[in-house]
Amino acid sequence: MQQTKNDKKIVLCVSGGIAVYKACELVRLLRKSNYLVKVVMTKNAMEFVTPTTFEVLSNNEVFTSVFPADKRKDTYHIELARWADLILVAPATANTIGKIANGIADDILTTTLIGTKAPVIVAPAMNDFMYENQALQTNLEKLKSFGYGIIPPGFGDLACGVHSVGRLAEPEQIFQEVENFFTESQSLQGKKILITAGPTKEPIDPVRFISNPSSGKMGYAIAEKAIEMGAEVTLVSGEVFISPPPKAKLIKVKTAQAMFEATMQNYENCEVAIFTAAVGDYTPKNPAKEKLKKSSDSFSLELTKTKDIAFEAGKLKGKRIHIGFAVETENELENAKTKLQKKNFDFVVLNNPKEKGAAFQGDTNKVTLVFSNKTESLPLMSKKELARKILQRIKN
Repeated sequence: MQQTKNDKKIVLCVSGGIAVYKACELVRLLRKSNYLVKVVMTKNAMEFVTPTTFEVLSNNEVFTSVFPADKRKDTYHIELARWADLILVAPATANTIGKIANGIADDILTTTLIGTKAPVIVAPAMNDFMYENQALQTNLEKLKSFGYGIIPPGFGDLACGVHSVGRLAEPEQIFQEVENFFTESQSLQGKKILITAGPTKEPIDPVRFISNPSSGKMGYAIAEKAIEMGAEVTLVSGEVFISPPPKAKLIKVKTAQAMFEATMQNYENCEVAIFTAAVGDYTPKNPAKEKLKKSSDSFSLELTKTKDIAFEAGKLKGKRIHIGFAVETENELENAKTKLQKKNFDFVVLNNPKEKGAAFQGDTNKVTLVFSNKTESLPLMSKKELARKILQRIKN
């Protein structure tokens, strides 16, 4: 069921800086548009604005401690973490950003964040020297790698008397980012998306196999983001060591043949197919039924070609959208364009694992999107952010 603003729930986490006063106006704007808002405040935030102000503006209880003295002891941080459709940290001080980035959970704000599965948007606010500090910038990059959204601070008069970067984005801008987030979260509503992910394993004997170092992180990131955007996702996955999105229909496979069969069995009902899996091109022709013994200095292994899943699906494409992935180490663009045509893709996501940050098993990637009439190079980014950009291209 599609959410309305009356049941979209936002936890606003307020940390201690002079910009706390802007958070009051932000709550007013959110409530005016009928968002449900609960406010979490750090001890330092209460030095600038009292919890009573936020209680009146939000029409909800304000949370200021993991163990409030005037209430029974309970897991309030977990309740908040599960309640939220979106967590917004505004203003986010350098101290709070550092804690979140490094997994420190020592107050109601940080324990709520470390316990949530909800999307998080962070709006930094601080002195310009603090904002430009390398440690702070490194921490912001870590938050981006977690999939957090960042609303950059503005340029203007700061509390310390200088005119520079660091002031909290205006409440109207933050409010618009919230509106954009929820609009995007419904942009693939009801779309049926089929995703292949991870490696395949082609058995040589009962204990040995041919495979590759694919982690499945890219495919799983796309599945997770697609679900956030409202899609119904079927995930056909080789053996990986990461947890699938809870709402995905997960089909586990091992071999290229098993992945082919599972993909084709679920292909008819999909509207979008995204082929991220690193499927083995060849498989042993006659796998041994028992473990092979080391009996000579060398031996030959006859291989046969596996079925090309994307190619076979491309024959049945019709009006569906097909996205392919190409891992290339030479003649990258030429090979990607060949794959685009041969397999009937709408576009190909091309990367070279030799490039820094684009290797297998990492959390980042640097890619070029290859279309029939253009290419689009993207900078190094987290796989979660790349998933978002790929799905935006599908939406458009």
